[in-house]
Amino acid sequence: MKKFIQKMKDPAQRKLFYAIFGGKMLGVGLCFLVMMGVSSYLSSTSKVHAQTAPAAAPAMATATAAPAAASGSAPAAAAASGTAAPAAASGTAAPAPAPDPLYASPINTMWVLVTAFLVFFMQAGFMFLEAGFARTRETVNVLLEGIVDTCLCGLLFYAWGFAWMFGHGNGLIGWGDAAGAHSWYFLQNLPDTYESTGVATLAIFLFQFAFADTCSTITSGAMLGRTGFWGDLYYSFGVSGFIYPIFGHWAWGPDGWLNNIPFWKAAPFHDFAGSTIVHTIGGTIALAGAIALGPRLGRKFKRDGGGPMPGHDMTVASVGAIILWFGWYGFNPGSTLSAMDIQGVARVAVNTTLAACAGGLAALFFVYPRSKKWDCGATLNGLLAGLVAITCPCYWVSPTGAIALGAVAGVVVILATDLLEYLRIDDPCGAWPVHGAAGMWGTYSLGLFATGQFGASTTTGADNSAPVAGLFYGGGVNQLVAQIIGNTSIAVGVFVVSMILMYAVKATGTLRISKEGEEEGLDIHEHGGLAYPEQVTRSN
Repeated sequence: MKKFIQKMKDPAQRKLFYAIFGGKMLGVGLCFLVMMGVSSYLSSTSKVHAQTAPAAAPAMATATAAPAAASGSAPAAAAASGTAAPAAASGTAAPAPAPDPLYASPINTMWVLVTAFLVFFMQAGFMFLEAGFARTRETVNVLLEGIVDTCLCGLLFYAWGFAWMFGHGNGLIGWGDAAGAHSWYFLQNLPDTYESTGVATLAIFLFQFAFADTCSTITSGAMLGRTGFWGDLYYSFGVSGFIYPIFGHWAWGPDGWLNNIPFWKAAPFHDFAGSTIVHTIGGTIALAGAIALGPRLGRKFKRDGGGPMPGHDMTVASVGAIILWFGWYGFNPGSTLSAMDIQGVARVAVNTTLAACAGGLAALFFVYPRSKKWDCGATLNGLLAGLVAITCPCYWVSPTGAIALGAVAGVVVILATDLLEYLRIDDPCGAWPVHGAAGMWGTYSLGLFATGQFGASTTTGADNSAPVAGLFYGGGVNQLVAQIIGNTSIAVGVFVVSMILMYAVKATGTLRISKEGEEEGLDIHEHGGLAYPEQVTRSN
């Protein structure tokens, strides 16, 4: 305060302060005017629409997502219920009007687009995180892989990935519309809105492309430091072009077999935003890649008297983890596909936050007794594991349940890391422990922590007529068994196909860089320059 008063005695400083303060106040005032104007416009047009609507119009049909594909996935076409609201009896309050369909679809479409942008921004987080956990001499390689994988995934998802994953077809793969007359390859013949969501199909495409890109990027975290760039292109083509859309269709396609078959006494498989479809798939492919590649040169495992190689920049890695956390607010809340489900969106966002907090702290305190050190890297992977785990059950659990399952995820990721260390599998970023192991736990946790209160998100709100209940809330083991069957089917299938893919690429001689190239460093050998050319770096 003293410094402020001193500066205000200077006429130049005082003039600058008034200019900045006045500009900010003008900006705030303009924001309020715009908000008031938009609110007034929407209110007036809504009244006009209500006055001009036919008096005998039935209540708007409610589009209820299929239980097995409750958003973040491809919601299957559902039966619309058109029950007319009873006339208000004398002396009783009339029921609240349903949201206007003229506004619901545009609002929901914009909601999906904005959350797609958030999910896409996670690519920056992945590049930061992986670069921080990598060594200095492979930083450029990590960054370029992230960029090129994104570009490649976008074109493949446009060409056939979206059609295979979200088109109608059979239980294993899709290709087009429900009638089978038109294929959706290259985004042709798409309907204006997707299924019963009321959201523009192209908005769904963009949202799901960001998910597909996330799965592809997860894979590289376990393979950095020794993968040739040609090899990365080859396996990325297989992951984004074939593995992800085909196995994703099993649970998120409108007629995927996991989406349509109740496994255990009518309990369907659920994966709200992708603990299985994005993270278990990505983590399992990463595990196959790490096995096929073998460890980095000089990597000495704990049972042999060594330990993990340290990353070169925990500042960059930490910032990357927080960016990922921020992007997860698109990943999970966006998977409602409906901004009209205000309670559902808020619940998902809160559950996402609490699971991350619990996962980070659980990992931190679980690791501390081993070395009597507060481990930053373990804490980062713990909070990410909490985020991965909550991705499946986020719509159906309570905040308390989110904390519990997030805390378990923070322990699971450390134990899974220990397992890889014991098996001498080199995973520099912990891609399989974070995404594979925690993704499996998160999928199973729905069968334990689902409260039995919440059903599905719809275009106009929530439909809780068919709530999901887990073992701890009186639902029995039905849902848990369905979750185990669904996750295991996908994990085993993906692992087998991924091992075939990785060893096929390895047979071409491009998967792993030469010994000389690895010792020189991927940045110089593959890309001709260092990320930090002004620094004197060591071959560490």
